[in-house]
Amino acid sequence: MFEATTILAYKGQGQAVIGGDGQVTFGNAVLKGNATKIRRLYKDQILAGFAGSTADAFNLFDMFEGHLETSKGDLLKAVVAFSKEWRKDKVLRRLEAMMIVLNKEHIFILSGTGDVVEPEDGSIASIGSGGNFAISAARALAKHSDLKPVDLVKESLMIAGELCIYTNQNIKILEIED
Repeated sequence: MFEATTILAYKGQGQAVIGGDGQVTFGNAVLKGNATKIRRLYKDQILAGFAGSTADAFNLFDMFEGHLETSKGDLLKAVVAFSKEWRKDKVLRRLEAMMIVLNKEHIFILSGTGDVVEPEDGSIASIGSGGNFAISAARALAKHSDLKPVDLVKESLMIAGELCIYTNQNIKILEIED
């Protein structure tokens, strides 16, 4: 589990939404409260979020974007190729990182051990130290409310920010709509 962030992604109703908090910690100190840990990739058709070292994030986003270009935006092909490269590379596999990538059709969690996980329900995924808080809130809100996906992600991250000491409530959200 990675401390210092919470990323939550939701796919459904013709939308893909990802959100993340802004807190960056080093040990038990907050270094920054307004970091951006999510971004748009491949012609704004893919959303991605990162938990782990900031320096590692830039390398992994660039590497993943290269696979998206090679696969002409086919998320499934890019995820498989990226995961193989990440796992086989002696330097990259030492990175302490996880990513969530999604579009309107797919959502995946990626790890440095080569894991490619599509969530069981196919619509909600989270990573980071507050990930379990955020996904619990998101599942409850999805089941018992009529919130729009962007509001569901924001509210779930706000709840995680109340509970996880490595997560703040400076939430950033990106979405793709029909």
